[in-house]
Amino acid sequence: MSARYSATRTSLRTGAIMLLFTLVFTALMASTYRVTRPAIEASMQEAQQRLINEVLPPASYDNDLLADVVRLAPAAAPGMDAGARVWRARKGTEPVALIVEGAASDGYAGRIELVVAIGRDGRLSGVRVTAHKETPGLGDYIDPKKDRRKDAPWIGQFACATWTDVNTAEWSVRKDGGSFDYRAGATISARAVTRAVGRITAAATARLDALFAAPAGSLLGDES
Repeated sequence: MSARYSATRTSLRTGAIMLLFTLVFTALMASTYRVTRPAIEASMQEAQQRLINEVLPPASYDNDLLADVVRLAPAAAPGMDAGARVWRARKGTEPVALIVEGAASDGYAGRIELVVAIGRDGRLSGVRVTAHKETPGLGDYIDPKKDRRKDAPWIGQFACATWTDVNTAEWSVRKDGGSFDYRAGATISARAVTRAVGRITAAATARLDALFAAPAGSLLGDES
């Protein structure tokens, strides 16, 4: 047996082993994904429902809110540059509230993501920060789970605010002449969230009827 023949045979055997390994590994990954996918999706749905329950009383609506969702196209409004989901709460056939995703890009440590629940009358029932990298122990009080004031978390002040009652120019922290409180030493985080809540509320309020009327699963504001 020549050395050349032996090298070719070794290469072919190695290639066959690698191909077999790839096929088996891919099959295992695909099988694992199919088995775990329902559990993962159910877990995500539960997390979304818990978040929504924090900003909107469950008794205030009776539709399948998680299935009654539309999307806003990217850049449809400031703070929605990545697009946004809008869940719609209804009681019977009557519109009750919108839960709108959005973000502030001007946090102390970058992007702050949040959801805002806006009633049919324009009144907010709650705001929650869903992701941020603000300074622990200083600016992270925007997240009620990390706010030391458990009796009166900072984010709670937005409940019952309305876009029509708060002057547009005053939708900021008091330090900037606005209507909302902040914590001394960590103004930037509060300022970013407050302004983002104002922008999201303004955008949703301006197209409230269109958002409720759009077919579930549709995309609004796509100008491409």
